[in-house]
This record gives sequence, C-alpha cells and structure tokens, in this order.
Amino acid sequence: MTTEGGPAQGLHAHVLDALGLAITAGEHPPGSVLRTDEVAQEFGASRTVVREVVRVLESMALVESRRRVGVTVRPADEWNVYDPRVIRWRLAGADRPRQLRSLTVLRSAVEPVAAGLAAVRATPEQCAALTEAALGMVRTSRGHQLDGYLHHDVAFHRTVLNASGNEMFARLGDVVAEVLTGRTQHAVMFHDPDPAAVTLHVRVAEAVREGDAARAEALTREIATGALEELDVLAP
Repeated sequence: MTTEGGPAQGLHAHVLDALGLAITAGEHPPGSVLRTDEVAQEFGASRTVVREVVRVLESMALVESRRRVGVTVRPADEWNVYDPRVIRWRLAGADRPRQLRSLTVLRSAVEPVAAGLAAVRATPEQCAALTEAALGMVRTSRGHQLDGYLHHDVAFHRTVLNASGNEMFARLGDVVAEVLTGRTQHAVMFHDPDPAAVTLHVRVAEAVREGDAARAEALTREIATGALEELDVLAP
C-alpha cells in the first residue's frame, strides 16, 4: 500500500514529466496516438496512474482523449503555453533559444508596466520585500552563486507583478519564475550576473519605494532589453 506523497505520487510525476517532455520535443507529433496500455507497460505504472497523467496532459491541452481512438496529441498552437510545466518542458528541449526569446519578449511587454503600477500601488510591505530581494541579488551576484541569485531574482519579479495590483499580471509570476529558473538550469546565464543589471534592480526597488512610476517603468524596460541582448550572446 502507498500513501499520499509516496511511490505512487512519485511514479505519477515521473510519467507526467516523461510524456510531457516527449510531446513538447516532438517525439510524439500532433495527431499521433498514445496507447495507455503501452504507456503503462513502458513505465511499469498502473492504468489508474496513466489515466491521471492523461487528465493532467488534457488540462494543458497537449492531448485529447477520443473514444475508439485513444489519446491523441494536439497541435502545438493549441497547447496551454502559459502552464509553468509546459514552459519547463519546452525549455528542456532543442527549441530552448526560441522559447526563451518568446518568453523574454512577453516579460518585456508586461513587467515595465507592472513596475510603473507598483510604484503607485505597492504596500509598505511589498516595498520592503522588493528592496530585500534586490539586496539579496547584490549579495549573491559574485562568486558563482547562481542558485542563491535565482532565489532573490524570482522573489523580486514576483513582487513587482503582485505589487502592480493587477491580478492578470500577478498570475504571470509562475511563468516568469520558470523562465528565470530555466535560464539558470540550462546555463543560459553568465557565471556572475551582469553588474549593470543587478544595479538596475536596486534602482527599480528605489523608484517603486519613492512612488516614481515613470522611472520604475523605464528602469524595468532597461532590464528587459538587457535580458534580450544576453540571449543574443548566450542562446542565439
């Protein structure tokens, strides 16, 4: 017998990741059919586990179940590309450079506006959290501390999106977190972050704290432009 969080849940996650990676990498092209009995045999999983995995993939619009046909892979333009797990799988594949650029362009369109709104709407607690995250980035920006830097970088950008007071922007926090994590995990980062970029984050925190919306927006746009320029070098 297994308990919640035990072997069954681990197998579910393993099968989900394996199929998600395979589908987003094109190993199962659109229109191809996944036979649940074959999947169960391949992974040594029960049919119940496979059915649960299929339901999750359906929720992401990666597949659809058809009676008398089976589980069919859907076209890529129908996938839920904002799902953090779909982003993670796509960043792990050969199409990583294009994905990073697409997601970074999205960030450049949203985050400057969010920062401008944050300068008007942020609470004192959010201003403090933003400053703390920026200073954490400074502390971990030298000595190849990328994991520590990532922690503070994610916290910074989540806080900006949340402090905007716009629930649509706030929901993009997981998307941005996956982009930043993917850059770090797949070595699309310099060993030590660009000092100019780190300084810009500190200045954004100051602008938000001082209520200067125009400066917060302009500085965040500089951060986004720099991220795109880094991709030209690291993931052309």
